[in-house]
Amino acid sequence: MAELRKIAIVGSARIPFARAYTGYADQSNLTMLATVLGGLADKYGLKGQSVGEIMGGAVISHSRDFNVAREAALDAGLSPRTPGTNLQIACGTSLQAALNLGAKIATGEIDSGIACGTDTVSDSPIVFGTKFQHRLSDLNRARTPQEKLAAFSGFSFGELTPVAPSTQEPRTGLSMGEHCELMARQWGISRQAQDELALASHLNAARAYDAGFHDDLIVPCAGVLKDNNVRSDTSLDKMAAMKPAFDKTSGQGTLTAANSTPLTDGAAGVLLASEDWAKAHGLPVLAYLTYGQVAANDFAHGDGLLMAPTIAISQMLARAGLTLQDFDLYEIHEAFAAQVLSTLKALEDTEYCKTVLGRDAPLGSIDRAKLNPKGSSLAYGHPFAATGARILGLAAKQLATVGKGRALISVCTAGGQGVTAIVERAA
Repeated sequence: MAELRKIAIVGSARIPFARAYTGYADQSNLTMLATVLGGLADKYGLKGQSVGEIMGGAVISHSRDFNVAREAALDAGLSPRTPGTNLQIACGTSLQAALNLGAKIATGEIDSGIACGTDTVSDSPIVFGTKFQHRLSDLNRARTPQEKLAAFSGFSFGELTPVAPSTQEPRTGLSMGEHCELMARQWGISRQAQDELALASHLNAARAYDAGFHDDLIVPCAGVLKDNNVRSDTSLDKMAAMKPAFDKTSGQGTLTAANSTPLTDGAAGVLLASEDWAKAHGLPVLAYLTYGQVAANDFAHGDGLLMAPTIAISQMLARAGLTLQDFDLYEIHEAFAAQVLSTLKALEDTEYCKTVLGRDAPLGSIDRAKLNPKGSSLAYGHPFAATGARILGLAAKQLATVGKGRALISVCTAGGQGVTAIVERAA
């Protein structure tokens, strides 16, 4: 068997993220992703060129999005010989795509690939209930006037009520926010601690913008030039005035619109390659993707819905022979401030690490100054499938800017899963 090759992170691109129903109200998953891939193609000289594979997808999608990775590659001007593969693992979609493509690069199956994700809440599919859907199917198959009339026998106008998109977990009936409220209570996460983390995210993101950090990462789309959720003028007093968003009746709700990610539209992608491919194309290597891990928990029977990244982190560190403190940067996706704080608290908890992670001692604490120093999802927003690629590209650039170091990436997902990765600076 041939020796495994290093997985180089060459660069990334994303469109600005926009709160739902604002800048991208008229855009689709396809147009947003094609803009990202086109931006990568322009940036790295890939127009008309064949890339080993485009892999990614969307969480909220229409039936027309069944082949969005392939169609976006064609719209972006890549060679028609570039294959596209759709993949979806909720919020971990584009990071999982990077791990999959990385494995193919490492084994020599491909020399390059783009991991990507796109999501739009503004263009969510609106569907009818099952009864009316069946009527339409019967109508489509009907051949005679009598069969067409029979398809609507017993029809009532109530059947036309659309089924609204939902973030409820099918196995519990609870939304992600409601699940996170339970996690906040279990781990004793206060409202103030959540607001403080959210404030830090906004201020860090604003400083990154002011410093020009995002200038070469963002591709304008539909007239949108920058993320429209970053609030440089927010404060703890403003956040404290917000009412609970998920638990509105018990008087114990701590999750608000200020310390939770907003519904967001956007797309992002990361270019991965072998070292030889990067060298042949005259492209520098920002960093290397060295480890990845996916894990899941039994959230339907008491495990915290968004706690699976703790399992993935523990397993990945064991494989890598590293401790939690062996990192210069921690990029933890901020689905909710309470989720990040619950994760950090669990990693410090002796009992949790013993019973859930199977460790003799807790993984310990991290240096908070190294946590999301450029801001994260609470500030930028969270287009579900795009977030992993945003974080991976951000982490690689940060390490390249410093010229050294190692980053731990963690993304929680719906369905009680977590996707994690380790990125190391190019030598």
